[in-house]
Amino acid sequence: MKDGRRFIKMILLLTLIMGSLTISLMVLARIRDKNNTYITIDIGTMKLVQLEDPKEGDPIAIIDTSVGEIRMVLYPQYSPNAVKNFTDLAEKGYYDNTYVFDSQDGAYAGCGAKNQNGTVGDDTDERIERELHQNLWPFRGAVCMINTEYSRTLKEKFLGGGTYYCGSRFNIINSIKFTDDISEELRESSPSKALADAFITKGGIPNFSQQMTIIGQTYEGLDVVDKLASLEYDGTGQYNKPTPDVMIKSIRISTYSSKDAVSGK
Repeated sequence: MKDGRRFIKMILLLTLIMGSLTISLMVLARIRDKNNTYITIDIGTMKLVQLEDPKEGDPIAIIDTSVGEIRMVLYPQYSPNAVKNFTDLAEKGYYDNTYVFDSQDGAYAGCGAKNQNGTVGDDTDERIERELHQNLWPFRGAVCMINTEYSRTLKEKFLGGGTYYCGSRFNIINSIKFTDDISEELRESSPSKALADAFITKGGIPNFSQQMTIIGQTYEGLDVVDKLASLEYDGTGQYNKPTPDVMIKSIRISTYSSKDAVSGK
């Protein structure tokens, strides 16, 4: 499992570093998924739901950290298994006093580890099949479950295919820097102007598109998202471990009410 986490971490970092070199790949009409199948990205029916304000009664998660609070709307209609796993863990107090274990130079933060070094350290289900959807993208404030394993049968090793899994830990996406060159390339390579414009104006990491299960979108606390992704860290381990420790105090599952809204930061 340790080797698998290291492999996934390496892939994520490489895709981030490569930046505009692979940005044109993010909006292919068909993106490979498990078992050598594809999800179809239909630009005509794609709906960028993360740009919408939450509605009364929508399920939400309130993440209380040692540097501030984040509120996100959840998407059980698109990622039912991952949202259920996350919700069940939160409601039984699993995330109480867990670590922010990775802070990636303003790009994203890894959260929800039982151990300071980023490991799970217990028997939680780390084999929830990855769920991808054309309506969900890694914009700034997106909450993505971290891939834990890539499993292939002997047949799949020869013929292609396999299954990605996620578990309890999650990344909160902040953003890469959208230079004029990257923005221009993104607009030119994307068959959807709306999608390209959303990344450029909202922020995010285009190269993470359709790579991880997205369970929610931050609607309050983007300033905290920025803080978590920009912490001082000890870079000697597998992850950029924040110093001093930054904690997830608790995660509470609730429903959205405009009466409780504070701001849109």
